[in-house]
Amino acid sequence: MPPVDTKASVDTTGASTADPEATKLSPGDPGHGRMRLALFAAGLSTFALLYSTQAMLPEISHDLGAAPDQASWTVSGATIGLAVAVLPLAALSERFGRRRMLTLSMAVAVALALLIPFAPDLSTLIALRTLQGAAVAGVPASAMAFLADEVRARHLVGAVGLFVAGNSVGGMSGRILTGWITEAWGWRAGLGAVALTSLLCAIAFRLLVPPARHFTPASLRPREVAATVRGHLGNPLLLRLYAIGLLFMVVFGAVYTVIGYRLVAEPFGLSQGLVGSIFVIYLVGTVASATAGRLNARLGRRGTLYLGIGTATAGLLLSLADSLVAIVLGLVLITAGFFAGHAVASGSVSRTATHGAAQASALYQMAYYIGSSLGGALGALAFAAGGWAATVALGLTAMTLAGGITLYATRRAAVTARTA
Repeated sequence: MPPVDTKASVDTTGASTADPEATKLSPGDPGHGRMRLALFAAGLSTFALLYSTQAMLPEISHDLGAAPDQASWTVSGATIGLAVAVLPLAALSERFGRRRMLTLSMAVAVALALLIPFAPDLSTLIALRTLQGAAVAGVPASAMAFLADEVRARHLVGAVGLFVAGNSVGGMSGRILTGWITEAWGWRAGLGAVALTSLLCAIAFRLLVPPARHFTPASLRPREVAATVRGHLGNPLLLRLYAIGLLFMVVFGAVYTVIGYRLVAEPFGLSQGLVGSIFVIYLVGTVASATAGRLNARLGRRGTLYLGIGTATAGLLLSLADSLVAIVLGLVLITAGFFAGHAVASGSVSRTATHGAAQASALYQMAYYIGSSLGGALGALAFAAGGWAATVALGLTAMTLAGGITLYATRRAAVTARTA
Protein backbone atom coordinates (compact mmCIF):
# COMPACT_ATOMS: atom_id res chain seq x y z
CA MET A 1 0.00 0.00 0.00
CA PRO A 2 1.57 3.32 -1.02
CA PRO A 3 2.16 5.94 1.68
CA VAL A 4 -0.43 8.62 2.14
CA ASP A 5 0.59 12.10 1.03
CA THR A 6 -0.63 14.38 3.81
CA LYS A 7 0.24 17.48 1.80
CA ALA A 8 -2.25 16.87 -0.97
CA SER A 9 -6.00 16.79 -1.28
CA VAL A 10 -8.32 15.23 -3.83
CA ASP A 11 -10.91 17.33 -5.64
CA THR A 12 -14.32 16.10 -6.85
CA THR A 13 -12.89 14.88 -10.13
CA GLY A 14 -10.40 12.64 -8.36
CA ALA A 15 -7.35 14.76 -9.24
CA SER A 16 -4.75 15.36 -6.60
CA THR A 17 -4.36 19.03 -5.71
CA ALA A 18 -1.37 20.17 -3.68
CA ASP A 19 -2.03 22.50 -0.76
CA PRO A 20 0.60 25.28 -0.92
CA GLU A 21 0.17 26.07 2.80
CA ALA A 22 0.96 22.47 3.73
CA THR A 23 4.42 22.68 2.18
CA LYS A 24 5.37 25.96 3.87
CA LEU A 25 7.57 26.16 6.96
CA SER A 26 6.22 25.81 10.47
CA PRO A 27 7.85 25.31 13.91
CA GLY A 28 9.56 21.94 14.01
CA ASP A 29 10.52 21.97 10.35
CA PRO A 30 14.31 22.00 9.79
CA GLY A 31 14.20 25.24 7.80
CA HIS A 32 11.86 27.23 10.07
CA GLY A 33 14.39 28.10 12.75
CA ARG A 34 17.03 28.81 10.12
CA MET A 35 14.64 31.15 8.29
CA ARG A 36 13.86 33.13 11.44
CA LEU A 37 17.51 33.44 12.46
CA ALA A 38 18.55 34.41 8.93
CA LEU A 39 16.00 37.23 8.78
CA PHE A 40 16.95 38.35 12.31
CA ALA A 41 20.58 38.64 11.12
CA ALA A 42 19.45 40.57 8.03
CA GLY A 43 17.41 43.01 10.09
CA LEU A 44 20.18 43.51 12.63
CA SER A 45 22.85 44.09 9.97
CA THR A 46 21.02 46.51 7.74
CA PHE A 47 19.48 48.71 10.42
CA ALA A 48 22.77 48.92 12.30
CA LEU A 49 24.24 50.24 9.04
CA LEU A 50 21.39 52.62 8.22
CA TYR A 51 21.77 54.78 11.34
CA SER A 52 25.41 54.02 12.13
CA THR A 53 26.58 57.66 12.06
CA GLN A 54 23.78 59.09 14.20
CA ALA A 55 25.39 58.57 17.62
CA MET A 56 28.75 59.95 16.46
CA LEU A 57 27.58 63.14 14.74
CA PRO A 58 29.29 65.48 17.24
CA GLU A 59 32.62 63.70 16.64
CA ILE A 60 32.15 63.82 12.85
CA SER A 61 31.37 67.54 13.09
CA HIS A 62 34.50 68.16 15.15
CA ASP A 63 36.83 66.07 13.00
CA LEU A 64 35.59 67.26 9.60
CA GLY A 65 34.80 70.85 10.62
CA ALA A 66 31.12 70.46 9.78
CA ALA A 67 28.14 72.22 11.30
CA PRO A 68 25.39 70.01 12.80
CA ASP A 69 23.08 70.59 9.82
CA GLN A 70 25.88 69.50 7.44
CA ALA A 71 26.91 66.40 9.40
CA SER A 72 23.26 65.34 9.79
CA TRP A 73 23.18 64.54 6.08
CA THR A 74 25.25 61.42 6.79
CA VAL A 75 22.00 60.13 8.33
CA SER A 76 19.46 61.90 6.14
CA GLY A 77 21.29 60.90 2.94
CA ALA A 78 21.03 57.21 3.88
CA THR A 79 17.32 57.42 4.66
CA ILE A 80 16.64 59.37 1.45
CA GLY A 81 18.45 56.66 -0.50
CA LEU A 82 16.25 54.03 1.14
CA ALA A 83 13.05 56.02 0.54
CA VAL A 84 13.82 56.45 -3.16
CA ALA A 85 14.88 52.84 -3.76
CA VAL A 86 12.36 50.83 -1.72
CA LEU A 87 9.50 50.84 -4.25
CA PRO A 88 11.63 49.94 -7.34
CA LEU A 89 13.43 47.21 -5.40
CA ALA A 90 10.11 45.80 -4.19
CA ALA A 91 9.04 45.52 -7.83
CA LEU A 92 12.35 43.87 -8.82
CA SER A 93 12.01 41.34 -6.02
CA GLU A 94 8.69 40.26 -7.57
CA ARG A 95 10.57 39.40 -10.75
CA PHE A 96 13.94 38.09 -9.60
CA GLY A 97 13.16 36.65 -6.16
CA ARG A 98 13.14 37.83 -2.55
CA ARG A 99 16.08 35.66 -1.46
CA ARG A 100 18.25 36.93 -4.30
CA MET A 101 17.30 40.55 -3.56
CA LEU A 102 18.05 40.16 0.16
CA THR A 103 21.45 38.61 -0.58
CA LEU A 104 22.42 41.23 -3.15
CA SER A 105 21.25 44.16 -1.01
CA MET A 106 23.20 42.99 2.02
CA ALA A 107 26.33 42.31 -0.04
CA VAL A 108 26.34 45.79 -1.60
CA ALA A 109 25.50 47.51 1.71
CA VAL A 110 28.33 45.72 3.53
CA ALA A 111 30.80 46.40 0.70
CA LEU A 112 30.01 50.11 0.98
CA ALA A 113 30.27 49.90 4.77
CA LEU A 114 33.84 48.64 4.43
CA LEU A 115 34.69 51.66 2.24
CA ILE A 116 32.93 54.35 4.26
CA PRO A 117 35.47 54.61 7.14
CA PHE A 118 38.06 55.72 4.56
CA ALA A 119 35.95 58.60 3.17
CA PRO A 120 38.36 61.55 2.86
CA ASP A 121 35.80 64.31 3.37
CA LEU A 122 32.19 65.01 4.32
CA SER A 123 30.88 65.12 0.74
CA THR A 124 32.28 61.68 -0.04
CA LEU A 125 30.94 60.33 3.25
CA ILE A 126 27.43 61.62 2.48
CA ALA A 127 27.53 60.24 -1.09
CA LEU A 128 28.61 56.78 0.09
CA ARG A 129 26.00 56.78 2.87
CA THR A 130 23.27 57.69 0.34
CA LEU A 131 24.28 54.78 -1.88
CA GLN A 132 24.32 52.54 1.18
CA GLY A 133 20.78 53.56 2.08
CA ALA A 134 19.63 52.65 -1.42
CA ALA A 135 21.30 49.25 -1.09
CA VAL A 136 19.74 48.64 2.33
CA ALA A 137 16.29 49.29 0.81
CA GLY A 138 16.28 45.80 -0.67
CA VAL A 139 15.86 44.29 2.80
CA PRO A 140 12.55 45.93 3.88
CA ALA A 141 11.41 45.68 0.26
CA SER A 142 11.79 41.88 0.25
CA ALA A 143 11.87 40.50 3.79
CA MET A 144 8.15 40.53 4.64
CA ALA A 145 7.16 39.10 1.26
CA PHE A 146 9.84 36.38 1.59
CA LEU A 147 8.46 35.31 4.96
CA ALA A 148 4.89 35.36 3.63
CA ASP A 149 5.98 33.16 0.70
CA GLU A 150 7.77 30.55 2.80
CA VAL A 151 6.17 30.45 6.30
CA ARG A 152 2.70 29.15 7.11
CA ALA A 153 0.19 31.95 7.70
CA ARG A 154 -0.57 31.03 11.30
CA HIS A 155 3.13 31.21 12.21
CA LEU A 156 3.90 34.34 10.18
CA VAL A 157 3.42 36.87 13.01
CA GLY A 158 6.15 35.24 15.09
CA ALA A 159 8.56 35.17 12.15
CA VAL A 160 7.88 38.80 11.29
CA GLY A 161 8.24 39.72 14.97
CA LEU A 162 11.76 38.31 15.08
CA PHE A 163 12.70 40.27 11.94
CA VAL A 164 11.34 43.49 13.49
CA ALA A 165 13.24 42.66 16.68
CA GLY A 166 16.38 42.42 14.55
CA ASN A 167 15.65 45.90 13.20
CA SER A 168 15.24 47.28 16.71
CA VAL A 169 18.30 45.52 18.15
CA GLY A 170 20.39 46.49 15.12
CA GLY A 171 19.36 50.13 15.31
CA MET A 172 20.10 50.27 19.02
CA SER A 173 23.29 48.21 19.15
CA GLY A 174 24.79 49.97 16.13
CA ARG A 175 24.48 53.33 17.84
CA ILE A 176 25.76 52.08 21.20
CA LEU A 177 28.71 50.25 19.61
CA THR A 178 29.76 53.26 17.55
CA GLY A 179 29.40 55.57 20.54
CA TRP A 180 31.87 53.71 22.75
CA ILE A 181 34.33 52.82 19.99
CA THR A 182 34.26 56.41 18.74
CA GLU A 183 35.15 57.64 22.22
CA ALA A 184 38.16 55.30 22.34
CA TRP A 185 39.46 55.33 18.77
CA GLY A 186 37.48 57.85 16.71
CA TRP A 187 34.45 57.76 14.43
CA ARG A 188 36.21 55.94 11.60
CA ALA A 189 36.94 53.00 13.91
CA GLY A 190 33.32 53.08 15.06
CA LEU A 191 32.05 52.77 11.51
CA GLY A 192 34.60 50.04 10.82
CA ALA A 193 33.29 48.03 13.77
CA VAL A 194 29.72 48.27 12.48
CA ALA A 195 30.91 47.21 9.02
CA LEU A 196 32.64 44.10 10.37
CA THR A 197 29.63 43.21 12.53
CA SER A 198 27.34 43.57 9.53
CA LEU A 199 29.68 41.44 7.42
CA LEU A 200 29.38 38.63 9.97
CA CYS A 201 25.59 39.02 9.97
CA ALA A 202 25.50 38.90 6.16
CA ILE A 203 27.58 35.70 6.15
CA ALA A 204 25.28 34.19 8.79
CA PHE A 205 22.24 35.13 6.70
CA ARG A 206 23.62 33.43 3.60
CA LEU A 207 24.60 30.27 5.49
CA LEU A 208 21.29 30.01 7.33
CA VAL A 209 18.65 31.11 4.83
CA PRO A 210 16.84 28.14 3.26
CA PRO A 211 16.12 28.08 -0.49
CA ALA A 212 12.94 29.69 -1.74
CA ARG A 213 10.39 26.98 -2.55
CA HIS A 214 7.23 28.99 -3.16
CA PHE A 215 8.36 32.02 -5.12
CA THR A 216 6.67 32.51 -8.49
CA PRO A 217 8.34 35.15 -10.69
CA ALA A 218 6.08 37.90 -11.95
CA SER A 219 6.69 39.87 -15.09
CA LEU A 220 7.70 43.48 -14.66
CA ARG A 221 4.77 45.58 -15.81
CA PRO A 222 5.50 49.22 -14.99
CA ARG A 223 2.05 50.36 -16.09
CA GLU A 224 0.33 47.99 -13.70
CA VAL A 225 2.62 49.00 -10.83
CA ALA A 226 2.04 52.69 -11.64
CA ALA A 227 -1.74 52.16 -11.75
CA THR A 228 -1.65 50.44 -8.35
CA VAL A 229 0.45 53.23 -6.86
CA ARG A 230 -1.92 55.88 -8.26
CA GLY A 231 -4.84 54.02 -6.74
CA HIS A 232 -3.19 53.99 -3.31
CA LEU A 233 -2.29 57.68 -3.55
CA GLY A 234 -5.93 58.39 -4.43
CA ASN A 235 -7.17 56.67 -1.27
CA PRO A 236 -7.78 59.38 1.41
CA LEU A 237 -7.33 56.99 4.34
CA LEU A 238 -4.01 55.69 3.03
CA LEU A 239 -2.83 59.24 2.41
CA ARG A 240 -3.65 60.16 6.01
CA LEU A 241 -1.78 57.12 7.29
CA TYR A 242 1.25 57.96 5.13
CA ALA A 243 1.21 61.54 6.42
CA ILE A 244 0.94 60.43 10.05
CA GLY A 245 3.85 58.00 9.65
CA LEU A 246 5.92 60.77 8.05
CA LEU A 247 5.12 63.27 10.84
CA PHE A 248 5.92 60.83 13.64
CA MET A 249 9.24 60.11 11.97
CA VAL A 250 10.01 63.83 11.63
CA VAL A 251 9.90 64.02 15.42
CA PHE A 252 11.92 60.87 15.97
CA GLY A 253 14.52 61.76 13.34
CA ALA A 254 14.95 65.30 14.63
CA VAL A 255 15.26 64.34 18.29
CA TYR A 256 17.74 61.49 17.89
CA THR A 257 19.85 63.30 15.29
CA VAL A 258 20.32 66.36 17.50
CA ILE A 259 20.28 64.95 21.04
CA GLY A 260 23.97 64.04 20.91
CA TYR A 261 24.95 67.66 20.26
CA ARG A 262 22.94 68.79 23.27
CA LEU A 263 24.32 66.16 25.64
CA VAL A 264 28.02 66.61 24.80
CA ALA A 265 27.69 70.36 25.41
CA GLU A 266 27.41 72.09 28.77
CA PRO A 267 25.80 71.81 31.27
CA PHE A 268 25.85 68.04 30.66
CA GLY A 269 29.23 67.38 29.02
CA LEU A 270 28.61 63.67 28.45
CA SER A 271 31.24 61.53 26.74
CA GLN A 272 30.63 60.09 23.27
CA GLY A 273 30.20 56.62 24.79
CA LEU A 274 27.51 57.78 27.21
CA VAL A 275 25.71 59.61 24.40
CA GLY A 276 25.67 56.39 22.39
CA SER A 277 24.27 54.52 25.39
CA ILE A 278 21.25 56.83 25.40
CA PHE A 279 19.97 54.74 22.49
CA VAL A 280 19.23 51.86 24.86
CA ILE A 281 15.95 53.74 25.25
CA TYR A 282 15.02 52.06 21.95
CA LEU A 283 14.02 49.05 24.08
CA VAL A 284 11.04 51.14 25.19
CA GLY A 285 9.99 51.14 21.55
CA THR A 286 9.98 47.35 21.44
CA VAL A 287 7.57 47.28 24.39
CA ALA A 288 5.43 50.09 22.95
CA SER A 289 5.14 48.31 19.60
CA ALA A 290 3.97 45.12 21.30
CA THR A 291 1.49 47.05 23.44
CA ALA A 292 0.08 49.01 20.50
CA GLY A 293 -1.96 46.02 19.31
CA ARG A 294 -3.76 45.73 22.65
CA LEU A 295 -4.29 49.49 22.83
CA ASN A 296 -5.69 49.48 19.31
CA ALA A 297 -8.19 46.77 20.28
CA ARG A 298 -9.31 48.80 23.29
CA LEU A 299 -9.12 52.40 22.05
CA GLY A 300 -9.41 51.97 18.29
CA ARG A 301 -6.98 53.27 15.68
CA ARG A 302 -7.67 56.96 16.24
CA GLY A 303 -7.70 56.60 20.03
CA THR A 304 -4.29 54.94 19.97
CA LEU A 305 -2.97 57.62 17.63
CA TYR A 306 -4.18 60.35 20.00
CA LEU A 307 -2.40 58.56 22.85
CA GLY A 308 0.82 58.28 20.83
CA ILE A 309 0.67 61.94 19.80
CA GLY A 310 -0.02 63.05 23.37
CA THR A 311 2.78 60.91 24.80
CA ALA A 312 5.35 62.18 22.29
CA THR A 313 4.22 65.77 22.87
CA ALA A 314 4.60 65.40 26.64
CA GLY A 315 8.08 63.99 26.09
CA LEU A 316 9.10 66.91 23.88
CA LEU A 317 7.97 69.42 26.50
CA LEU A 318 9.68 67.53 29.33
CA SER A 319 12.97 67.43 27.39
CA LEU A 320 13.18 71.25 27.53
CA ALA A 321 14.31 71.09 31.16
CA ASP A 322 18.03 71.46 31.88
CA SER A 323 18.00 68.21 33.82
CA LEU A 324 19.50 64.95 32.56
CA VAL A 325 16.80 62.94 34.35
CA ALA A 326 14.06 65.03 32.72
CA ILE A 327 15.68 64.66 29.29
CA VAL A 328 15.94 60.87 29.63
CA LEU A 329 12.31 60.64 30.76
CA GLY A 330 11.35 62.90 27.86
CA LEU A 331 13.16 60.61 25.42
CA VAL A 332 11.37 57.60 26.92
CA LEU A 333 7.98 59.27 26.30
CA ILE A 334 8.93 60.43 22.79
CA THR A 335 10.14 56.92 21.91
CA ALA A 336 7.04 55.21 23.34
CA GLY A 337 4.69 57.62 21.58
CA PHE A 338 6.52 57.28 18.29
CA PHE A 339 6.58 53.49 18.23
CA ALA A 340 2.91 53.27 19.27
CA GLY A 341 1.89 55.67 16.49
CA HIS A 342 4.12 53.99 13.91
CA ALA A 343 2.84 50.51 14.79
CA VAL A 344 -0.80 51.58 14.41
CA ALA A 345 -0.26 53.55 11.19
CA SER A 346 1.83 50.86 9.46
CA GLY A 347 -0.52 48.08 10.54
CA SER A 348 -3.54 50.05 9.33
CA VAL A 349 -1.96 50.42 5.88
CA SER A 350 -1.88 46.64 5.45
CA ARG A 351 -5.50 46.30 6.55
CA THR A 352 -6.71 49.20 4.39
CA ALA A 353 -5.12 48.16 1.07
CA THR A 354 -7.58 45.81 -0.65
CA HIS A 355 -5.07 45.07 -3.42
CA GLY A 356 -1.39 45.75 -4.10
CA ALA A 357 -0.47 45.36 -0.43
CA ALA A 358 3.25 45.26 -1.23
CA GLN A 359 3.08 48.61 -3.03
CA ALA A 360 0.94 50.10 -0.26
CA SER A 361 3.50 49.07 2.36
CA ALA A 362 6.37 50.32 0.19
CA LEU A 363 4.68 53.71 -0.11
CA TYR A 364 4.35 53.84 3.67
CA GLN A 365 8.04 53.06 4.02
CA MET A 366 8.84 55.80 1.52
CA ALA A 367 6.84 58.32 3.56
CA TYR A 368 8.36 57.01 6.79
CA TYR A 369 11.96 57.42 5.63
CA ILE A 370 11.27 60.75 3.93
CA GLY A 371 10.06 61.83 7.38
CA SER A 372 13.30 60.56 8.90
CA SER A 373 15.32 62.53 6.34
CA LEU A 374 13.30 65.69 6.89
CA GLY A 375 13.48 65.32 10.66
CA GLY A 376 17.23 64.86 10.66
CA ALA A 377 17.93 67.75 8.29
CA LEU A 378 15.36 70.22 9.65
CA GLY A 379 16.04 69.27 13.25
CA ALA A 380 19.74 70.01 12.82
CA LEU A 381 18.98 73.30 11.06
CA ALA A 382 16.62 74.28 13.87
CA PHE A 383 19.24 73.36 16.48
CA ALA A 384 21.89 75.45 14.72
CA ALA A 385 19.50 78.41 14.56
CA GLY A 386 17.82 78.29 17.96
CA GLY A 387 19.18 75.43 20.06
CA TRP A 388 17.22 72.54 21.51
CA ALA A 389 14.09 74.67 21.99
CA ALA A 390 13.89 75.20 18.21
CA THR A 391 14.20 71.44 17.59
CA VAL A 392 11.41 70.83 20.10
CA ALA A 393 9.28 73.47 18.34
CA LEU A 394 9.72 71.53 15.07
CA GLY A 395 8.61 68.33 16.80
CA LEU A 396 5.59 70.02 18.38
CA THR A 397 4.58 71.38 14.97
CA ALA A 398 4.73 67.87 13.49
CA MET A 399 2.64 66.41 16.34
CA THR A 400 0.10 69.23 16.00
CA LEU A 401 -0.29 68.40 12.30
CA ALA A 402 -0.64 64.68 13.10
CA GLY A 403 -3.26 65.53 15.71
CA GLY A 404 -5.12 67.68 13.18
CA ILE A 405 -5.18 64.87 10.61
CA THR A 406 -6.48 62.42 13.23
CA LEU A 407 -9.11 64.91 14.43
CA TYR A 408 -10.28 65.41 10.84
CA ALA A 409 -10.66 61.64 10.48
CA THR A 410 -12.58 61.46 13.76
CA ARG A 411 -15.04 64.15 12.67
CA ARG A 412 -15.42 62.60 9.23
CA ALA A 413 -16.21 59.24 10.80
CA ALA A 414 -18.78 60.87 13.12
CA VAL A 415 -20.51 62.57 10.17
CA THR A 416 -20.57 59.31 8.23
CA ALA A 417 -22.08 57.49 11.24
CA ARG A 418 -24.85 60.10 11.61
CA THR A 419 -25.81 60.00 7.95
CA ALA A 420 -25.64 56.20 7.65
